[in-house]
Amino acid sequence: MQRLIAGGNVSINGEAVRKSGQVQPGDELCLDVPETPHEAIAANFDIPVLFEDDWLIAVNKPPGLAVHGAPGDTSPGVALWMLQRLGSLAASFDVERPGIVHRLDRDTSGVLLLAKTPAAQASLSAQFEARTTRKTYLALTDGVPDRPRAVIDADIGRHPGDRTKMAIARHGRDARTAYESLGDDGHCAFLLLRPETGRTHQIRVHLAAIASPVLFDRVYGKGGDGRQMLHAWQLRIPHPAGGVLTVTAPIPPDFEAAVRAIGLEQLALPYLLAAPASLDDDMPGGNPDPEFNA
Repeated sequence: MQRLIAGGNVSINGEAVRKSGQVQPGDELCLDVPETPHEAIAANFDIPVLFEDDWLIAVNKPPGLAVHGAPGDTSPGVALWMLQRLGSLAASFDVERPGIVHRLDRDTSGVLLLAKTPAAQASLSAQFEARTTRKTYLALTDGVPDRPRAVIDADIGRHPGDRTKMAIARHGRDARTAYESLGDDGHCAFLLLRPETGRTHQIRVHLAAIASPVLFDRVYGKGGDGRQMLHAWQLRIPHPAGGVLTVTAPIPPDFEAAVRAIGLEQLALPYLLAAPASLDDDMPGGNPDPEFNA
């Protein structure tokens, strides 16, 4: 309902209303429900599956594919793919977000978890909320950070002049991102990052704040000929049925090509050849990657 209101699909007495709008006796409330994506088109594409069991699916989301669209957006996305994959089981989920427990930006590639049952969805969502997950990203930056490793601790909120963007904000929500530079060519850096919180556009906003925005980022950087060079490389999370699931998405071809272009291909090899998934009995201590020491 909030997405419909934000999209201008709810009106009072013929005028679009905001979420803060008040309804008075005698008002005429109109709700215009757009055609949902699964009714409009079919998902004639596939998404690589990294791990699947009775509880969840872990996929390697390609860049350029949205997780789910805004109200009335009929472009294909992960939600549509999942809806059609679930078949009759989809009836137990929100039709617009079937099994979705977290998001990646449209142009960010990498590991995305999807729940196959409402119980798994509740469990996985709770893990993200409680910050018991361990997320590791890879990024190429336009610029080299002053420090080879650091923790960026800066609150994030809505941009005061553009509600579609986020920004460092004094009264925003707490946000922390640890990073380590794997190497650079003097102009671009290859970073390993661990966001300790999960704010919208967090990595992109934090890297822009230290004058090293994600390479080709059109919103927080200079843009360019490619998509933003940000990849969700690994995710560790307590499995709903017990144990700890570790899922890894190898670097995609466009990211590999960008790394090669700055002469750091040898550094990328471990992130090209990692095993896709493992399920362990307990959450090990330490960091999710032995090379990560931020």
